[in-house]
Amino acid sequence: MAAPPRGADWRFAGAATPGRQAPALGLPEVAFAGRSNVGKSSLINRLTRAAGLARTSRTPGRTQQINVFAGRDEIAFADLPGYGFARVPQAVRSSWKGLVEGYLASRRELRAVVVIVDARRGIQRDDADLLAYLAAAGRPAVLVANKIDKLKQGERVRALAAMRRECADVIAFSAVTGEGERELWSRLARAGALG
Repeated sequence: MAAPPRGADWRFAGAATPGRQAPALGLPEVAFAGRSNVGKSSLINRLTRAAGLARTSRTPGRTQQINVFAGRDEIAFADLPGYGFARVPQAVRSSWKGLVEGYLASRRELRAVVVIVDARRGIQRDDADLLAYLAAAGRPAVLVANKIDKLKQGERVRALAAMRRECADVIAFSAVTGEGERELWSRLARAGALG
């Protein structure tokens, strides 16, 4: 696997909103999806080592468009709006659904979708629905149990076992400690997202 782009190698490349498509960069692309407040932006910032590249917030629903980031003109990351609870009007949430489904269905550059769940809560109904949608659409999914550092050892073992009963392949991840980072990069390389 080639060394992944880090830090200053990353830049904001543009955004997609209802009525405006994501920029076509001609790069292999990885999308990051998950419930609101699951830590998508923190995970992206950890992988890229570019603090503040993806904006983080304690308020669910801050990402209201598809933000695309390019790394050293080799790979692109797409930060999708969170699903589930978000402090935004229902009409806005509905527009996200069409935006995200259109992106997932038609994006030629898309190589994999990283589905992020909170390790403390496991796979929720919305997560299971997304995984089923991706399987039906033929889109490779990588399931990541984020915030694993917040669990004690026994809790961690039980949580991962429960998730693996639903989805055999789960990466335990911590944006704080970096656990799972190498494994996730390796999985993305196998999906053809990185040379």
